[in-house]
Amino acid sequence: MNSGPKSGERSRSQRLHLVFPIYLVLALAAVTLASCSRKASSADPSRAEARAVPVSAATVMTKPMPVEITTFGSVEPYATVAVKAQVGGTLDKVHFQKGKNVKKGELLFTIDPRPYKAALEEAQANLARDRVREENAKKDFERETALLKKGISAQSDYDKASTEAAADAAAVRADVAAVETANLQLEHCSICSPIDGRTGNLLVNEGNVVKENADAPLVTINQVQPIEVLFSIPQRDLPSVKKNMAAGKLAVRAALPNEEGVAEVGELTFVDNAMDRMTGTVQLRAKFDNASERLWPGQYVSVTMTLAMQDDAIVAPSSAVQVGRDGHYVFVIKPDNTAEFRPVTVRRIPGDLAVIEKGLQPGERVATDGQLRLVQGAKVEIKNEGQKKTAAQGVAS
Repeated sequence: MNSGPKSGERSRSQRLHLVFPIYLVLALAAVTLASCSRKASSADPSRAEARAVPVSAATVMTKPMPVEITTFGSVEPYATVAVKAQVGGTLDKVHFQKGKNVKKGELLFTIDPRPYKAALEEAQANLARDRVREENAKKDFERETALLKKGISAQSDYDKASTEAAADAAAVRADVAAVETANLQLEHCSICSPIDGRTGNLLVNEGNVVKENADAPLVTINQVQPIEVLFSIPQRDLPSVKKNMAAGKLAVRAALPNEEGVAEVGELTFVDNAMDRMTGTVQLRAKFDNASERLWPGQYVSVTMTLAMQDDAIVAPSSAVQVGRDGHYVFVIKPDNTAEFRPVTVRRIPGDLAVIEKGLQPGERVATDGQLRLVQGAKVEIKNEGQKKTAAQGVAS
């Protein structure tokens, strides 16, 4: 009879033993979470004040800045000559090394001159013979003229002597021309360089027979001192170029893509007389002394043409200028060390500096690093605070 209640009490006791540890674990977890929450709240003051964003900053300054046009161009020889033979014959001698510099008037090739020497001697002999005939015909004409005046000679004899004298004089003139032609052909057997320049590949070797004015040249010479750079500018820049070109020479710098810091300096010498309708650009040429021969025909170069100097340009580091959906913008650091989002109008970016047309004033500070973490009104901490003056002086220099 008593077994029933005792077994029920044991079951309730077992259930209490099972539930009690669960409640204990839940209570401990709640205490732990509350403690962690209190620690996080005490360690993170973000609820009261946002953590400052570390940034680098620089001061906006005014300084003289060049007004420049930057583009790309290609190097071309100042002059190119395809050397061809003006007489045919066997190529006797090549007097230069291919790929080397040659001077104007320097002997390049010699064509076998013997046939042309013989032709010259023949022309000279014909000239000597005809001069003797001319002299004799002149005497006969003078004698017939005197006889005709005395009435001794007939008119027909006088006319005949006159004709023979004129014919012999004409023959002498033809012989003189033949001698000059033969002499010129003999001179053409020696082919000299018409310009200072560098020779290309030798296309004909000694012993070959060359033809007069053949399609293929014997060698091509490119003048590389001076040298030219060909480049194009958009039509909107043409009025400024013409205006400043009329006021004086325009400096042009050309630099190789991997050597931007070392540029060759030349001057603008040519503006094409027509606009390219397909591209809306106009071609220009600049001349460079190229004393060190750094510029080479066929190279692509970065071209910077200086039009004028802007004396009071407002400048900021180019790293401060960001590009957004609506254009350029910067983050201005206000005196209370908060960030202000501000759109700006950039006139140009020559190198490490940006010329600002609208949106900034001299003396304002702008963030140059860390802008991705900034928003309007965010607190900032300037990492280079001790270097601000030095950075500002660097921008102003």
